[in-house]
Amino acid sequence: MGGGSDLPSFYHSHTGRVISAAIDKYSYVTIGHPPLVKKVAARYAISELVDDPRELKNDRIREGLLQFGIEKEIDIGCFSDVPVKAGLGSSSSFSVALIRGLSAHVGKRMSKEEAAAEASKLEIERLGEPIGKQDQYAAALGGINVLEFNADESVTVQPVRIDFKRRFEFENHLLVFFSGITRDASSVLTEQNQNADKNVETLKKLTELVLTFRDKLLSGDFEALGGMLHESWIQKKTLASKISNPAMDAYYEAGMKNGAWGGKVLGAGGGGCVLFMAPVEKKDAIRRAMAQVAKEQNLPDFGEIPVRFVQSGVEVLMNNHDTGLQAKLA
Repeated sequence: MGGGSDLPSFYHSHTGRVISAAIDKYSYVTIGHPPLVKKVAARYAISELVDDPRELKNDRIREGLLQFGIEKEIDIGCFSDVPVKAGLGSSSSFSVALIRGLSAHVGKRMSKEEAAAEASKLEIERLGEPIGKQDQYAAALGGINVLEFNADESVTVQPVRIDFKRRFEFENHLLVFFSGITRDASSVLTEQNQNADKNVETLKKLTELVLTFRDKLLSGDFEALGGMLHESWIQKKTLASKISNPAMDAYYEAGMKNGAWGGKVLGAGGGGCVLFMAPVEKKDAIRRAMAQVAKEQNLPDFGEIPVRFVQSGVEVLMNNHDTGLQAKLA
């Protein structure tokens, strides 16, 4: 809720505000210094072995190494629980894990907030990506938080503390589906940034909904939460032309017709995942309807993603100079 207000084009003039949650899907980064590796090795979807980090194709690893002044004798590997470009923040999660891991590798202490801030700088300033900062902070901090983005680049964090029973009820009313469509968020967000002036009033309304959403969550009014998600999705679709498309509209309409209270497409839009808030007794009907849309749209990679909320953010799981380091985050 509030997505889009975390973009600099908005919060430099008006305070941005979102409510976000970390889920039990992780990005993992391993950082080692094997005795026989004299070069820079990076292993992800492909493997790279180069003499200088400036030669790396992976821009996040390249810029991260340069930021920490690491130019040789390192081996970095990464993998994720979710598909890339699915709207679940996996790219920014990787950046947070990488920054936190590299800081530990060079012996520099770094808080979770600092890891989020540095990951944001890596992506927005060093790489010039037209993205916001909510994914980095959600991944680094964990939990459910109201995040406010200020003109001076500071971020105000307000944890939303709900008990275990209420959190379980919240999870039990959620459905998340991967559409089978991956997309480049940059193209969507570039247009949204270009539309910043005409989107101001819409984004202000979305930021105002955040605090009401928090209060409804604390009171357990899940039907109202669904209605608010629906309202915010209708508003968000006006921010840029590529936020939705016929396939994503078909998914959303199928969910709503089969009993969902409301929902939204996650991330920048245009593909990725769609989320619904729904009565428990309607979930199976929604699942069947979504599978039928995927079949009609010829999207074989469609699937449901079970999610639970987690309190932990970025963590260093192991730090041993002989065997290497592993960083994990939600």
